[in-house]
Amino acid sequence: MKKDFNYWKNLYDSNNLVEFNSDYTAQLWLKTKSIMRRELIFEFTEKYSIVLKAKTINEQFKELFLFFQEDLSRSHDQLDLYIKEKNKQILKSLDRKHLVSELYKMRIFEWGGDYQNSLEKYLVSHYVKTVVSYEELMSKFEKEINRAVQGYVLNSWYNHWSSILIEYIFKSHSSVLPTVGQIKNVDFFIKNIPFDLKVTYFPLEYLKYKRREKGFPVELTFLKSKARELSIDFDKTANSSDIYYEIIEKLKDRNNQRSLDVLNQLKSENMGIVKEAQQNPKLLAKWLYENQGEMRFGAENRLFLILVDTDNFSNSWKLKRNLELLKPTINTFLDAFSSKKISDLKVDFNYHGKAPTFTVLTDIIFVLR
Repeated sequence: MKKDFNYWKNLYDSNNLVEFNSDYTAQLWLKTKSIMRRELIFEFTEKYSIVLKAKTINEQFKELFLFFQEDLSRSHDQLDLYIKEKNKQILKSLDRKHLVSELYKMRIFEWGGDYQNSLEKYLVSHYVKTVVSYEELMSKFEKEINRAVQGYVLNSWYNHWSSILIEYIFKSHSSVLPTVGQIKNVDFFIKNIPFDLKVTYFPLEYLKYKRREKGFPVELTFLKSKARELSIDFDKTANSSDIYYEIIEKLKDRNNQRSLDVLNQLKSENMGIVKEAQQNPKLLAKWLYENQGEMRFGAENRLFLILVDTDNFSNSWKLKRNLELLKPTINTFLDAFSSKKISDLKVDFNYHGKAPTFTVLTDIIFVLR
């Protein structure tokens, strides 16, 4: 099959991105796509005195790419230079100090519901289709619905702007070429390899899986058992999260040797699992791909930034605004990236309900405090 514009478009649309990792023309296609906004196309063509006949964005994309193919090296250089110049303008406009200060006003990170990235689904299932009485529904607003909506908005706000700050660190590094316009599944290129950045925390389900594998008890079961041994009362009717929190806090408050031994044992077991993941990140990366949500499934290259508060995993969200910790760790990774082999980044994974084995390039940056 001829590797023309439509060839690369079909691969991209079908989320089959393997050839984009090493093919110079494919990478040019992605870079061209990154400037496919009317104002960017106009600015770029003016800068390099390129005249396009096409009128629509899609047709201009195709025409510009065909023009670029005539001299791949020159076209890459021109696009890289233009994108870097635009990126400098964007970065310069970001008031980082003010943004960090705003993010530090966030004291609690609670979604206010048990939904998974869908407030609408949560509200419909818990209230719209469950509550029959109008009066009862009205009574839910003050104590339940308002809290759920507020939690969702605040957490989404925090995640959005902290992600902007983290992207700033990556996009300020000399080895990174950002995408100017948004491209699905690509945030930036490192040495021409396209990556999607995923900022997350050490996955609790992976922690549970590794604890089972090592023969460790379920954390909550372990804590309940130790609470009974130490005559620590807790509300047995509460949900699992509240029971976990209550026992942990009461162990800390007692502050005697037996209580501290329980906390230290739990921390030692969990941090041992984290350290193993640091030593062999491919296992965790493969698990993350194979256990991603079906609605957001993707087989693109991903660079995972995993944040871990070693004293309390549930406080890891705070690290997203800690630029003093994030910046040196990220820059150290990027400084060393050129020495990595493609084979070190390659991961094959399978996903339930999808036939082929997917191949991606991926890596994990761990940030621990």
